[in-house]
Amino acid sequence: MDRRSLLRTGAGLLAGGAALTLQPAPLAGAATASPLADPTDGWTKTAFTYSWQKPWNLDLSDRHSYSGGVHRMWVYATDEPFEEGNSTDPRTEMRWKNDYTTGDRMWDADVYLPSGTDGASFVQILRTARPSGTPATDIMLNVYAANGGTVRRYDGAVLRTGAYDTWFNLKIAHRASSGTGTVKVYFDDSLVLTVADRGPATRYFKNGVYNHGSGRVEARFRDIGYWTR
Repeated sequence: MDRRSLLRTGAGLLAGGAALTLQPAPLAGAATASPLADPTDGWTKTAFTYSWQKPWNLDLSDRHSYSGGVHRMWVYATDEPFEEGNSTDPRTEMRWKNDYTTGDRMWDADVYLPSGTDGASFVQILRTARPSGTPATDIMLNVYAANGGTVRRYDGAVLRTGAYDTWFNLKIAHRASSGTGTVKVYFDDSLVLTVADRGPATRYFKNGVYNHGSGRVEARFRDIGYWTR
């Protein structure tokens, strides 16, 4: 599947899917109500491993740095894909090795999106083994240049504005099942999105930058965590 098409069609649910539920998107600088509970209550911090996907003809150090606990990843629209001969867009991403089919899993990190990063995915749940004809992802969060950095689910629902040049915490909790599961997204521990996943699959988390636009894109991550229950 041409993954660029995900940006055009990904925001729509599969036929018969559960309805999308959006909480009010937090506005930059606005006060928000205290969350009722920590999203990780009842979850267990779990070890995770990952491999790297980056332009196949470059060293990782050409597109990644690590200092002071911060992973910094960038890529250019003119870069090569992660495998020679592959037709997907260029990326620098952590590919988590904790594949799963069912159960409760949560990705957790502080995220920083520098201004100018436009049309890039910075976190996703990829469906590596899935029924024919079903989408390649359960969710992708993308950042666009409008309104000081706008985070969207694919290119649809707005989840946050004013996202550029500031650290914020992001959690993605997935309750996966043998049927249709549920994905929840939290910004700074406040729930902003509840949506059905795309049905049964084996999947894994990814974070970094996957460039669907033009020019240079970058994302930074710190305090990356993995939770299960």
